[in-house]
Amino acid sequence: MYNPQLDTFIKVADAGSFNKASEELYITPSAVIKQINLLEKSLGLILFNRTHRGLILTEAGKSLYQDAKYIISYCKDSVVRAKNAMSSGDKIIRIGSSPTTPAQLLMQLWPNIQSQCPDIKFEIVPFENTPENAKEILANLGNKIDVIGGIFDDTMLHLRKCNGLELSREPFCCAVSIHHKLAVKDKLQIEDLYGENLMLMHRGWSNYVDRLRDDIWQNHSAINIVDFDFYNMNIFNKCENTNNVLLAIKGWANVHPLLKVIPVEWEHSIPYGLLYSKNPTDTVKQFLTAAKNSVVN
Repeated sequence: MYNPQLDTFIKVADAGSFNKASEELYITPSAVIKQINLLEKSLGLILFNRTHRGLILTEAGKSLYQDAKYIISYCKDSVVRAKNAMSSGDKIIRIGSSPTTPAQLLMQLWPNIQSQCPDIKFEIVPFENTPENAKEILANLGNKIDVIGGIFDDTMLHLRKCNGLELSREPFCCAVSIHHKLAVKDKLQIEDLYGENLMLMHRGWSNYVDRLRDDIWQNHSAINIVDFDFYNMNIFNKCENTNNVLLAIKGWANVHPLLKVIPVEWEHSIPYGLLYSKNPTDTVKQFLTAAKNSVVN
């Protein structure tokens, strides 16, 4: 399911030499070297600096090392999920999870959901939150992932070609670096944001964000709006590195360890709930009904 040369790459990186890696892999050092050379050639990257003291990962190698471990783990997990699906029929709900679409709320609801649907199993499927992934996954919910918990509105649902079940309204908060002057506060007034750079998703992404944007432009022009294109880890890193303020929700409090999410005294919020296929299976429908009942109860 993935290039097996990645396994060799991981072994070499951990061992720090071709000889030690060959002993662990039970193949010759020349075979290990050949695999690494082929991998570097196919990727167009230099993964190791060869020195008299051993092998040292290049910056490209360090990046691939982290991603390769994730890829290998994800592929192994996917086989386990496939076997579970085979043995359990279609009674598994696959919950997509990423840093900005955490599954914590669903985990809180799970005991109530399971009491209503004891035959349904709950499975977390991690994914990388990129614009390409978001578009692909949301447009194909029901294939590898059944539902995702996250913020949404009608605009997003239309663009992403999926449905949404609202479970709550999440007040907009602000995330700041723990070193930011506002980090000492437990609640912000909108006036606290005067003179600050407030990072907002671009116009047209969400009606709720656009309403906040218009309110700021009309009534709080001392706040400088900085547009960005997509919520991912790079944006959270940028917020921390630039000392800007990032529009967030409380559910993202654990996304970045150096950011603090602070409530704001304003009347702006956004729906949070479950995103699912326009043609859900009977099991997903049963799950959605149970989730809705769990919130009401």
